[in-house]
Amino acid sequence: MNKAPGEVQPAEPMTKVEREARKAFRQVEAKQAMTDHEVAQRAFAKNHARLKGERLAREAAAPPVTRPASRPRVAAKKPKKTQIPPPGFT
Repeated sequence: MNKAPGEVQPAEPMTKVEREARKAFRQVEAKQAMTDHEVAQRAFAKNHARLKGERLAREAAAPPVTRPASRPRVAAKKPKKTQIPPPGFT
C-alpha cells in the first residue's frame, strides 16, 4: 500500500505485555530524572552557600568602600530669551 505525501500510517497496536513493560520503564525513568534533579539542586544550594560565605568573609575583611564627597550639582543656566518687540512698537 502506497501512502500519499502527508498521510500518516496508523501505529501498530501494542500488546498488553508491551504496554505494561513500557509503563514500568517510564516510571523508572521518571524516578531517575527526579533523583538527578534533586542531586543537581542540592549541589547548587551547597555551592551557593559556599560562595555566599566567601563573599561575606571578603566583605567583612575589606575596609568599607566610601565614595568621595561630591559637590552639590548646580543646574546649568539657560540663556535668557530675548523678546522681539512687535512691529511698530518703539
